[in-house]
Amino acid sequence: MIALLGACTARQVNSSPTASSWRNGVKGQWTLNSVEKENFPTGASVKTIFDEAAVECFIGSTWNLTGSGKGSITFSQSGSSCSPGAVRDIFWSINQDPGTTSFQFQFKKIMPGDRAKDVTAGYSLDLVSANENGLVLSMPLNVNGTTTYLVFHFSKN
Repeated sequence: MIALLGACTARQVNSSPTASSWRNGVKGQWTLNSVEKENFPTGASVKTIFDEAAVECFIGSTWNLTGSGKGSITFSQSGSSCSPGAVRDIFWSINQDPGTTSFQFQFKKIMPGDRAKDVTAGYSLDLVSANENGLVLSMPLNVNGTTTYLVFHFSKN
């Protein structure tokens, strides 16, 4: 009986991650393997993401997320709106949605000459999972009045 109670208690503690534990799970170098559309109406599409480029340009990109919050996205795809080898500096963080158990991966693009603290606009994606092998982020979108999602699947480098 005592062993069973101990197991339940340990499970409860582990089921409530903190922003710090998410941050530790997310930092590192990741490759974006795929982006899937969930709940999209037939024929609906997304022209660009992160005010940057087409979804396809991000496939294969490397996301370097350091422990300091500094990071970068290095593009690898070729195409009409893709720039292989281009690097976008970012500043990232993990935040908890107040009053919930939901966490978000947030980042802002840092342009040459900008300081992260002066940049106020950015992007927020829901943290679905993060472990030593993979990272899954979900970005809610409003498409024709319907909440849809782009789900980003990363593998650890």
